[in-house]
Amino acid sequence: MWSATPLLLLLLLPLPLLLLLRWRRGATRLEPSGRAVLITGCDSGFGHLLALRLHRLGFTVFAGCLCPDGPGARRLQREAAGGRLLVLPLDVTRDRDVRRAKEMVLAHLPERGFWGLVNNAGISTFGETGWLSMEKYEKFADVNLLGSIRTTLAFLPLLRKYKGRIVFMSSIIAYFTLGNGIYSMTKAAIEKFCDALRLEMKKFGVQVCIIQPGNYARSTKIQPPLSAEEIWNELSEEEKAVYNKEYVQERANFFNSILSEGSTNSNEVVDAMVDALISPAPKARYMVAKLKEKVLVLVCALFPTAVMDRVLSYALSK
Repeated sequence: MWSATPLLLLLLLPLPLLLLLRWRRGATRLEPSGRAVLITGCDSGFGHLLALRLHRLGFTVFAGCLCPDGPGARRLQREAAGGRLLVLPLDVTRDRDVRRAKEMVLAHLPERGFWGLVNNAGISTFGETGWLSMEKYEKFADVNLLGSIRTTLAFLPLLRKYKGRIVFMSSIIAYFTLGNGIYSMTKAAIEKFCDALRLEMKKFGVQVCIIQPGNYARSTKIQPPLSAEEIWNELSEEEKAVYNKEYVQERANFFNSILSEGSTNSNEVVDAMVDALISPAPKARYMVAKLKEKVLVLVCALFPTAVMDRVLSYALSK
């Protein structure tokens, strides 16, 4: 049996490290003026709000938009006072778009250089594994996973040169899935890419951060409400032979109820993204979620898979 003294020392061991991190986080924050940040997926949602926030803070912002003539891009252009907010046509699945975005950044690089890359572009959908076509799996992998990797590889030389930051948009759904396995799969993969990249970039002074929002569906509109009829019409004949319309309707109702519970306070997530870019000691992971969502992640991380399966199966059955 251990005596009380060694046990107390063991408990106090992390205290100096925590105090050091707290002191570093309280240090002087970054001066945004003269530094550039590229954000993908700025047509709407978190990317759109972040572009506006960083512009107000004084950054030079390159806002990548899938639809450069759309309403979101036009609103950003109206905010482009002083030429510090530039809207770029950027489809992260196209090498050509990424190359042109880099050329634009280099042509308009401010005096303090390229500071940050925010990989925010993403898509979401609902459906059980057999309901989705191979084309959809490929599309999701290309946007949510390979798109972020594509932009990261293109801008890595600039980030190393200026010792900047890379921020990735993940989700707590990387830890578990409730009817959207295709989205969960891509987010889990991007987290592992970030974990490897974060360790590799330390020697260059580049810091890598992951943002893990909970349910913000009502804020971002990344996932519109589902129509059971549309889902049914897209099913193959083999899947229709296994499932019936009533089951598809139940699944759609379940998922729509989750969407309706999403938070509308996007600023909570944007605050975390800003901190990842300007804090002297940013966190490796920012989990921005409700308490019950954090508890679910904790259960998933600490309990055996069999326990987690029972919890999720119960949720799906209800």
